[in-house]
Amino acid sequence: MARTRYGSDRGLSARMVGTLFGLGLLYVVLAAVLIAIGVNAWFVLVLSAGLLFGQWWFSDSLAMSSMRAVVVTPEQAPQLHAIVDRVCAMADMPKPRVGIADTDVPNAFATGRSPKRSVVVVTTGILKRLDAEELEGVLAHELSHVAHRDVTVMAVASFTAILAGFMMRSAMWGTMGRNRDNNVAIMVFAVTIVSVVVYFLSFILMRALSRYRELGADRGAALLTGKPSALARALQKISGEMATIPTRDLRQMEPVSAFAFAPAIGGRKGIDLATIFATHPSLEKRLEQLARIQAQLGER
Repeated sequence: MARTRYGSDRGLSARMVGTLFGLGLLYVVLAAVLIAIGVNAWFVLVLSAGLLFGQWWFSDSLAMSSMRAVVVTPEQAPQLHAIVDRVCAMADMPKPRVGIADTDVPNAFATGRSPKRSVVVVTTGILKRLDAEELEGVLAHELSHVAHRDVTVMAVASFTAILAGFMMRSAMWGTMGRNRDNNVAIMVFAVTIVSVVVYFLSFILMRALSRYRELGADRGAALLTGKPSALARALQKISGEMATIPTRDLRQMEPVSAFAFAPAIGGRKGIDLATIFATHPSLEKRLEQLARIQAQLGER
């Protein structure tokens, strides 16, 4: 990993390695079951490699397309580029491409297969609602994802869940032309059960990593800018505003929920299903962490 002034995050690194290891085991189980029941081994390996490469190589393009975001030049968005330039200079990292998505949902995301092939996108909604200091905190948060390469890990991690669903459909379609005997029924049932289990466990692993990486990005942004209160204000503004956005706009954000800055609204005590399935920690937890950092820095 290229060194930046964001510093290392051992907790995040350990969780990324653990998540990829767990997903790798799930993939091995899925592949082994498919091969054991007669699915061509080369088909499994070639398809898997192709899907994984495509997920990694085109992660930035896929996210940009899903949000209908466009890359903007310094001439088109001088203030936005100036803030990105300042954060990149503070972090001592390459400048990503900068994009804008035309939606009133106040949000931002970053993605890309490497720091040199990354993009940071903000919506027109967030540009209207945040001042320069708050927007700097948000962009520092997003660039922390890029610096720690967790956007790459998330793009690759989602591959196992995608493959599980694809393999389930392929195996079921592949049996349609065969005789309807007990062996075929058992094969379809086995592939379906294994694929569902793999998808569910992949989903849980990815959500747990996503929540931790958001806290890590908040921490990195607060320490880099030295202004945790600015990021806290941005979080509060965005969370409050998103409660008033029509549900149709919120559904448009779903394809990039893994990259989004603050899709969760409000906080909740205890652990429940909503917490386990959430991509982000609660607002309350994020604000508590920023308040601790502010106290440590002695910010006024």
